Parts: sequence; structure tokens; C-alpha cells
Amino acid sequence: MRYAMPRYKNYDYAQSLLLPVNFKEQIIPGTLEYTIHFIVEEKIDISPLEKRFNNEETGAPAYDPKILLKIVLLAYARGVISSRRIERLCRENVVFKALSAATEPDFTTIAHFIRSMKNEVRQLFSDVLLYCVELDLLGGTTFALDGCKLPSNASKEYSGTFADLKRKRDKLEKTVRMLVKQHGKNDSRDREAKKREKRRVARMKQKIGKIDSFLAGEKPKVKTRQGEKQSNITDNESAKIKTSKGVIQGYNGMALADDKHQVVVAAEAFGNGQEYELLKPLVSTAKENARYAGLGKRFFEGKRLIADTGSFCEENIKYLSSEKIDAYIPDQQFRKRDPRFIDRDRYKPPKRSLYTKEDFTYFIKSNTFVCPEKRILKFHTRQTFNNTTGRVYRALLSDCRKCSRREKCLRSVNTRQRSLYVIEKYFNRNFSEEMKAKIDTLKGRKIYSARMGIIEPVFANMCSAKGLNRFTLRTKKKVNVQWMLYCMVHTIGKVCRYG
Repeated sequence: MRYAMPRYKNYDYAQSLLLPVNFKEQIIPGTLEYTIHFIVEEKIDISPLEKRFNNEETGAPAYDPKILLKIVLLAYARGVISSRRIERLCRENVVFKALSAATEPDFTTIAHFIRSMKNEVRQLFSDVLLYCVELDLLGGTTFALDGCKLPSNASKEYSGTFADLKRKRDKLEKTVRMLVKQHGKNDSRDREAKKREKRRVARMKQKIGKIDSFLAGEKPKVKTRQGEKQSNITDNESAKIKTSKGVIQGYNGMALADDKHQVVVAAEAFGNGQEYELLKPLVSTAKENARYAGLGKRFFEGKRLIADTGSFCEENIKYLSSEKIDAYIPDQQFRKRDPRFIDRDRYKPPKRSLYTKEDFTYFIKSNTFVCPEKRILKFHTRQTFNNTTGRVYRALLSDCRKCSRREKCLRSVNTRQRSLYVIEKYFNRNFSEEMKAKIDTLKGRKIYSARMGIIEPVFANMCSAKGLNRFTLRTKKKVNVQWMLYCMVHTIGKVCRYG
């Protein structure tokens, strides 16, 4: 039986196809690439970038910084961070070819341009914010602050205190000595095995040299309170940060967004996971940006600022109060006081209840407390803590060690003895207690609930929609360039949609 032969459309690899491309026609009004092109050409002052060049009479022609800024912003909007992939887009993608006017800069030029904008990126960011003010995209009443923790181009393996790094170096040296010794015993083995062992020893010696040079040239990082922060050999300005997906070695990208269209008014990357230390510098940056945008020195006075529990501390609340900013920052226990969550733990097993201060009996004459087991807690010292002054009473170590009710009295197995802190008075104002009372009101809870709808969509747009899953640069200044450029892309997207 004969089957019918299939027929296909005609094609010929030897044929030519000439595509006339008009660059202006490819940059269509209403698209993001058109908005980027318009803002860079008309609204951003590029003169700080042009001051780098000194080739008017001699030297090769340079790539126009406007062209480079346009293609970097569009690439970030498309989720492309790699400079090699950006170069490839300029050669293969018609929109990138049109936006760059077919100049096709190479990846080294693109990479150098990005990392060299350490001093100019803040002014470029402020120019975009100024245009948003012209378009009335800022509500100017409520702002939300939060951070986005992302890994960077740094190895978590090379993190630790100076003591940790010295132990790592000693361990590597011990391994090298062992390998060299084994190599001497097994000298009759095949050549390939010898080469592999030599390469392994060379790599370990290189690691040892890297650790030695770091320890010789750097100093230990001191914590804010006490102890030593962990250093990192590959990028000492990055930090180990706890996230919902585990511990990362990276940076915390902070942003302050307006509630009207989630326009970012201030952004900065920090090598610190503790957000309570980052509120002051970010608010100061926001004030500078507002002054540059013509909003005045006192723009944030009377405005509402919402932050997460990570920013709650006495110093931050006091600072915002002195700046006359209406802050809403809950403490970590605020949901437990919320009547809507009163039965949240109804399915959980009951927690171990400890003795409270009310279970101890106070004797005025002897100035002592007596615990339920009839052991005496003597006066130990006076203490100042969280804007309070009070007396500390402490039990004898021997009494607590042999007590049969340790589980009812001490928080953990490692706690040595029981102590009580009796508050005598609050001095000055207790801003933390005032903030707790403010958040616990119906108005405070309603205002705080708006935080997630203001700042979280900003991070969702940059990280999920625009593909920012890690920083590819090292040192705070360079990472800050990448973070602020992404925030600019987010804001330009708002201009494209609402402007």
C-alpha cells in the first residue's frame, strides 16, 4: 500500500533576508524601554559621569554613559545581571540594539561602568525621585521601611572570628603535612595520582596564604554590644545573615517606600543583618533625597513611618520622636497582646510555667526575697536597664544547685541561679512602652497592617519579577550600586505605569 508523501513549506539556507531596523521605531512609547530612554535623556543629569573622561584631544572615543546606563537599567528590568549576558543582548536583541544604537559595548566596559558608579549612583537615584515628584507619584503621608536579605559574591566557608580563621589555617597546614608525608611513602604510584596530589597540596597552600594575608592586613570587627563579629576573607564588608531559608553570606538591602504607588524614596545596602542599627542611616538618606527633590528639609516631619519588629529599640523610637516622625514599630510580643490572636495557642501543648516575682515573698526589714522553697535571695546590686532603675536580688549558687524545683524556677538547664529585678522608677521617657501602648490601640494595629502592602510588593517585584536573587559584586559600595540601580528600575516601572 502506497502512503501519501508529506509536503513542507519551502526554505533555503542559502537565501538572504535584509531587515531594515529603525531604532526610533523599536523604542515604542508606553513601554518600559521608552520610559528608560526618556528619563535618561531628559531627566537625569549625566554630567557627573562625563567628568571621568579626558579624551577631548587625545585617546580613543568612549561609550556614551547614557547608552551604558540605558542598557544596564533595561537588562536589570529583564532580570539579566551578568555583564556577559548584557553584551550578548546588545548583539542579538533588537530592542537592546536599538536602545544602544548598535554600539554593542563589550562585557568588560559594562562591568566597569556598573562598579565605578559608587559616587554617582545616589545622585542618579535622586534625579529619578525628582521626576516622580513632578508627576505627583508620591502620596507623602505614609512610608514603610524594611530590608531584603540577599547572598553576595562571598564564600560563607571563609567566614569566622580571627580565632576561627586561625584554627582553619592550622587545620589546613596539618592536612598539607599529612599529604606531603603520604606522597613520600607512595612515591612509586602512577604519575597521574602524583599530579592530582600536587595540585591538591598547591590549592591548600593557596588557601593558607589567603588566610595569612587576611589576618596580617585586617583587624577583628567589634560587635555593637560585646564580642567579635565574624569576618570574611573574600568580602569582609559582607555579613552572615539569618533568613527564612537559612544563614547566608551577603548584604541587607534596605528600602523606604511611599504608600501611594510604592515609589522607593531611599535605598541602601548594608553588610549587617540587624535592622535596628540601619534605621537611622536610611532615614537620614531619605531626608537628603527629599531635600534634593525640592520637598524641603522638614518633609518627613509629621509623616507616618511604619517598620517591622526588627527595627524596634529604644534608640530608634527616641530618634524618630526627635525628628517629629509619627512612627509605628511593634515589639516582638505585640501579637501576643492582640485580642484577635488570644486563642492562637489553643492547639499547642501548655508551656512550662515559671515562678514569677509574685511567687516570691519580700521582707522589708531584711531587704530580701524568699522563694517558694524558703531560700533567701539577697540584695546584689542596683542596675539601670531599658530606661529604668531598680534593685537586683540573687540567690546563692549552692541553694539553686541542689534545689528540687529548678525546672519551675530557672529558664534553662544552663542557668546557674535565680535573680529578680525590681523596678524602682522609670527615668526620662520610656519610648518603648509608649510605642507598645500606641501599637496596641485599634488605630495602631490598623496602621501597622498597611506595612505589608507598601514595602513587600517592592521586594517581590525586584526579587521575583525582575530576578534579583543575589548580588554579583563585592564590597559595600559596589553592592550598593547594584541595589540602588534595581530600586531605580522599580521606580521607573512606576513612572511607566502611572506617569
